[in-house]
Amino acid sequence: MNAAKRGLTPQEYRLEVQALLPPLPVVRLPLAMCRGLVLAEDVATAVSLPPFDNSAMDGYAVRASDVVSATAENPVRLPVADDIPAGRTDVVPLAPGTAQRIMTGAPLPEGADAIIQVELTDGGTETVRIDASVPARTHVRFVGEDVTEGDVILRAGTVLHPPQLGLAAAVGLAGLPVRRPPRVLVLSTGSELIPPGEPLPPGHIYESNSVLLAAAVEEIGAKAVVLRSVADDVAAFRAVLAQHVGEADLLITSGGVSAGAYEVVKDALSGQGVEFVRVAMQPGGPQGLGNFEGLPVVTLPGNPVSAALSFEVFLRPALLAAMGHTNTDRPRARARATAAMSSPPNRVQYRRGRHDAGHVEVVPVGGPGSHLLASFAASNCLIEIPVGVAEVAAGDEVDLVLLD
Repeated sequence: MNAAKRGLTPQEYRLEVQALLPPLPVVRLPLAMCRGLVLAEDVATAVSLPPFDNSAMDGYAVRASDVVSATAENPVRLPVADDIPAGRTDVVPLAPGTAQRIMTGAPLPEGADAIIQVELTDGGTETVRIDASVPARTHVRFVGEDVTEGDVILRAGTVLHPPQLGLAAAVGLAGLPVRRPPRVLVLSTGSELIPPGEPLPPGHIYESNSVLLAAAVEEIGAKAVVLRSVADDVAAFRAVLAQHVGEADLLITSGGVSAGAYEVVKDALSGQGVEFVRVAMQPGGPQGLGNFEGLPVVTLPGNPVSAALSFEVFLRPALLAAMGHTNTDRPRARARATAAMSSPPNRVQYRRGRHDAGHVEVVPVGGPGSHLLASFAASNCLIEIPVGVAEVAAGDEVDLVLLD
């Protein structure tokens, strides 16, 4: 079979893209670099949290039995034997019938079993008037109450968000073992492309795909490196690739993969370890993948919506899987279409739409054209019309892929 004509379903092609990207190696990174990455190994703590009994309030450390009779009408007065600020290490035991003024987080003195919050006292520094009783253990944080030394505090496969990173820091860890974020090269092709910010000559368009794709790469925690766009010149394209082979885990190109003339990506990579196929999807049918001198390559169509949808459907889940994520799919929903839509019955079509959480309707935004970037920017979901469906009537239920 001619490889250029091999046809695949979107699901088949998604699996091939995922197989192209093996799991990334495990590295130990500082906590500040771990946000959004996936923990590669179970992590146990070498310390308990809290590491010592301490006060949960500003107030006075007491023996509960010494203040059992205290009321506002009949307060108890105790001599203040000491001050205990947070961070003090030479705390003396609490003698019966005395109090020690204590700050939040300060070590609980031996002999104390409760904290009287300062609001229930007169705030005295030599003698304190206590206007209420409290039971033992009141406002005391006990050693190991949160986690105990030796506990596994984070499991392999955990996505590291601020609470997990804060916990790691709280038990004294400066870094964590994670799947290394992939380094992704992004390369746009086309002689008609002009960098944003420059004057736009007749017959040219501003290059937007690299901005769009790099942002999509960075959004999931990978590292994007944008290469300068290349004109429709095979030698120039190959020269750029030769310069950067060995620098990355993946190359994403956009443009130059269709069936017409001046298809620079197809001309440069055909027979070089990259296969060009047609996926039964609209937009985004022409695709390509393979290895060029050891560098995994995925080639996307050049129209911006086609490129964006191709990343969303194929590359986003593949990159997430390589980074160790187990849930690589966007959330989904069903809703009633507010307008009729047509679709080629032999392809999965992705239309853009707006759907508000809790609502039963989805509003199609724009038409099916792969150049309609403004409609994509105004959307928060994809309307997925399956193979075999040629017409969707207003009021029909449709499947949604939620982007926000």
